[in-house]
Amino acid sequence: MARKGKMIEKEIESSYLNETMTLKLYQPESFSPLNKYHICIMQDGNDYYQLGRVATLSDRLHSKEAIENTVFAGIHYQDKYDRRKKYHPSGEQQQDYIKFLIHEVVPLLDDMYPTYQMGRSRALMGDSLAGTLALMTALKYPNTFGKVIMQSPYVDEKVIDAVQNAKNMESIDIYHTIGENETAVGTTDGSVQDFVTPNRELNELLKAKGASYQYEELKNGEHTWKYWQKDLPNILPIMFN
Repeated sequence: MARKGKMIEKEIESSYLNETMTLKLYQPESFSPLNKYHICIMQDGNDYYQLGRVATLSDRLHSKEAIENTVFAGIHYQDKYDRRKKYHPSGEQQQDYIKFLIHEVVPLLDDMYPTYQMGRSRALMGDSLAGTLALMTALKYPNTFGKVIMQSPYVDEKVIDAVQNAKNMESIDIYHTIGENETAVGTTDGSVQDFVTPNRELNELLKAKGASYQYEELKNGEHTWKYWQKDLPNILPIMFN
């Protein structure tokens, strides 16, 4: 199926990560510099395009006017070890990766596109560890990122502590899902972990913190793209309308 929108690749020579980072930007068919745009930055970017089918979904939702004007920006990782380094709460590059998003990615997108240049018009979206990274970044910089979409995020003590200590949570809109069957998930370090219990704990905590917050437990949901992809047509109209 031919895409209606336009995919553009941009490279950033990141001074924080000391590497060349590629952004894959998908702008809607109706793109015009006279309009203003929301931005949705996706970690695991290639997975969101290939497995999540975000470009096709963007075409469909824009043509039905089910979402407001939105540019999707995908950023990918080199391999699973690089992904862990950048996204994991204890990853050695996590803080530098967050600085890369704040100080290099956001200014580039604000320069390229007629954006609203405010937190509520910028979203971070991610699955598993990428969802964790989305939340951790928005908690630290709520004025830059006012929307978080996290699908089956990894949750540990560092994540719980970050939420407990967070200020200005009322300025963030959060959409949070976990699959009912995610009780034995294999992780990069070779361990098998229950994701459901800590996600339920995170849910209780986020509700108590007063964020604008939606939580869903996906019936029979597992830690796979089959379930994340199926849920995206529900999530995007809620977050970008």
